[in-house]
This record gives sequence, C-alpha cells and structure tokens, in this order.
Amino acid sequence: MLEPNGPLSPEIYWRRRALAIGVAVVVLAIVIWLVTMVARGGESAGAENVAATTSETTTSAPSTTTSATSSAPTGSSTTPTTTTSATDQPAAPPCSDQSLALKVTVGQPTYKVGDQPAFGTVITNISSAACSRDLGAGPQFLVYTLDGQRRLWASNDCAQDDPPEMKTLKAGEQLSYKGNWFGTTSQPQCAGDRLQVPAGAYMVVAQLGAARSAAEPFNLAS
Repeated sequence: MLEPNGPLSPEIYWRRRALAIGVAVVVLAIVIWLVTMVARGGESAGAENVAATTSETTTSAPSTTTSATSSAPTGSSTTPTTTTSATDQPAAPPCSDQSLALKVTVGQPTYKVGDQPAFGTVITNISSAACSRDLGAGPQFLVYTLDGQRRLWASNDCAQDDPPEMKTLKAGEQLSYKGNWFGTTSQPQCAGDRLQVPAGAYMVVAQLGAARSAAEPFNLAS
C-alpha cells in the first residue's frame, strides 16, 4: 500500500490494519445486535396477537350459553277454567273420593236477580301420596235453597260430555276451577223448563264424585 509521499513504514501499516479490523468487528457486532432485536420484536408481537385471540374466544363463549338458556321454551297446560300446576300424565294410582277435599267460594255475598253469580272451588289432594283423577268434566256447582231441601241448579245438568282429562296431583297439591250461574233452574239431562230464580237466600256446594264441599251461602236481591 502506497501513500502519496512514498511507501508506508511497516509499523504504520500494521497499526492501520489493526484499526480497520477493529472497526469491522464493531460494525459486525452492531449488525448482529440489530438483527437480534428485530427478531425478538417479531416474537413479542406474535405473542400479543395470540393473547388477543384467546381473550376474544373466551369472552364469546358465555354469550352463546346465555342465549341458549333464555330461548329455551317454557310452557304450561291448563283448561280455560283451571289454574293449576298439576301434570296431565297419570303416573300415579287413582285418587279416591276420600283423598280429595273441596272448598267452594262465592264472588260476593249478594247479587241482584238477573246477575250471574261467580263461584269457585279448590280441590286439594289431602292424602300423603300422588294420585290421578279424570277431571275432564271438572267439579260441578250445585245451588240449593238455604235450608238445603231443594236443589235448584247444577252446572253439569245441561253440559255436554267432555273428553277424559287425567290430572296427577302430588300430595297437598291443589286445582282451582271457576264457574258462573245464570240464575235459572235446571234438571238432570237438561229436562224441563229453565225458570228464573226469585230473590232470596241460597247456598252453593261444589262436588266431585262423592266428595263435597261445605255449603257457602249467598243472596239474590230484587
């Protein structure tokens, strides 16, 4: 290697060579460090992406479960005159008349002639086990004179035959039925004329088979 003013001495030549080698080593080290940092940065970004994906998947899972639960159909089976949770499948022995208790109610103590008095009854399974009963026709309401000597009307006298409808009542479970009286007389098989009942004091009884409720009095006013 030549300088403009002449050849270099051996000492200067080796010093410059050593300096060039040192500079090359430093540059190489810087390049290696930069490559390493870039590689680490890419791995860190990839890890963040994976974490974000996992978080989204975990968050979306509960919403799917909630939707399935809220859309689950819920349903009930009742007749127009009953309010009950009793099941329709007779998975129990028949209810005897002695296993049932009836209670009758009147909508109000006094009605006017021409009104339609409202009656209600609650049937309770008073036995210690579940039992089933055909309640297709439901219980019947019977109106008597207050002394109980004359039957004036029964809700089933002119009713059409209803299809069987088995109900299973758990021990202590209740069924509720409602009905209205048009204020006229009736006879079994809907025989004879239906006459308007005059003002006076009367009583109503609920009956299912041989099971009967206690009588509840009410009045018809003119």
